Amino acid sequence: MKVSKILCGCLFVLTASYISAQNSTNQNTSKRSETTVEQDYLSNVEDAIITELAASDDYDNKLVALEYLENAVSAGRASPDMVAALDSLAGEGINKLSRSNGRVMNNFPDIRAKACDLLGEIPTEASKNTLVGIAAEDKEPMVVTAAIRSLGKIGINENDEVISTIEFIHRKYAALNPTSSLALEVLNAYESLAPTVQDKSAMIQSISEIATNYRYVTPVRQKALNLLRSMQSNGSSSGKSK
Repeated sequence: MKVSKILCGCLFVLTASYISAQNSTNQNTSKRSETTVEQDYLSNVEDAIITELAASDDYDNKLVALEYLENAVSAGRASPDMVAALDSLAGEGINKLSRSNGRVMNNFPDIRAKACDLLGEIPTEASKNTLVGIAAEDKEPMVVTAAIRSLGKIGINENDEVISTIEFIHRKYAALNPTSSLALEVLNAYESLAPTVQDKSAMIQSISEIATNYRYVTPVRQKALNLLRSMQSNGSSSGKSK
């Protein structure tokens, strides 16, 4: 009888402990669920705000959208909706036109350039594709410069697609409107992407043209020469190691 009472007592204690543990677990789960729901809600609200601001016709609203987006990208929480907003802003006035009496009202190069810079912080195939399109189609050097800078940061160059695009853009601007700032970003992108390039001949030719074009400032031409020397040195080292 005494043993039976002891067993019953132990069973009661264990049952009470189990119920208490379950209640504690349920409370913690509930708290976590409430926190997750709150975070999801705030995230959805932020996405909606950014999407609305980016789609607005107002220039200042787009600036505010870019501030939100810059904070989100810096914090590593760029959602698909935010990336879509960046894509839209990168093509503002190019891919998406708003006209009044035949005049384009949303040609905002600084908005496009900032969006291109932010896309460079999101190293994905989709971001790369957006930037390649903007670099090839935009007519503003500041936007093209930002797009090329970001393509170098992202570092994706399947089948030399990006290098070919950059080389084509350099030739176009060198003939029509050579700018040292664009040439510098072209060189920086070449330097970053060089390890991924399969056929370096067009890239080397492009670098050589920058090095000998006296319409570019001396530091840019010097960087081109240094890059050529570096590539030659790396090529010689690879040949010896083989």
